[in-house]
Amino acid sequence: MHKKSVLAAAFAAAAALTLSACGTSDDAAEKPVADVSVQADTKAATVLDQPFTKPDLVLTDTHGKKYDLREQTKGKPTLIYFGYTNCPDVCPLIMSNIAIAKKSLPKADQDQLRVVFVTTDPERDTPSSLGSWLKSQDASFIGLTGDFATIQAGARQIGIGIDAPKKEKDGTVVSMHGSQVIAFSPKTDKGYLVYSEDTSPDDYTKDLPKIVKGETP
Repeated sequence: MHKKSVLAAAFAAAAALTLSACGTSDDAAEKPVADVSVQADTKAATVLDQPFTKPDLVLTDTHGKKYDLREQTKGKPTLIYFGYTNCPDVCPLIMSNIAIAKKSLPKADQDQLRVVFVTTDPERDTPSSLGSWLKSQDASFIGLTGDFATIQAGARQIGIGIDAPKKEKDGTVVSMHGSQVIAFSPKTDKGYLVYSEDTSPDDYTKDLPKIVKGETP
């Protein structure tokens, strides 16, 4: 398994340039070029020398209740992804790949793992609709929605760039966002591992047992 080690700050700069999950940001070219190249075709984790701190986010879960991300995932192996339920391809594929890999874990490890999906399209992704969508992937997945500005600020804390949803000429609404999955250690609550949208179910299946234990794959 090929791994790369980069600084979190450098990765964040690079990630900000890749709003390509469900579209391409018009202003991406105006942002500074990062001093590290994050290859898009890797199927293994990028290991950060300086890990991300878990986002300081208090949002609403699929039951309509307040969810403090840091507090409620403290000490738990956690995967965080920002996306939206109306995404035609990347978002459902990523969540499906994680769901497939999660099923390979022992029951005790499955119970420990937290998979958090934060919507980038909160106007359409209500708690109810978000909950229904996630149940088709894995009933244990945590869905969060809330104010867009709050979500965008939280994403930036871990190097994920997202733009406000916009309506295209054909009437479809597109949410442009980074497609990275960040894995946080249960030992430190820090995000050391970054996965691209090309990460396969087999890659996650190999890495999740170590992530659950707080080890680097």
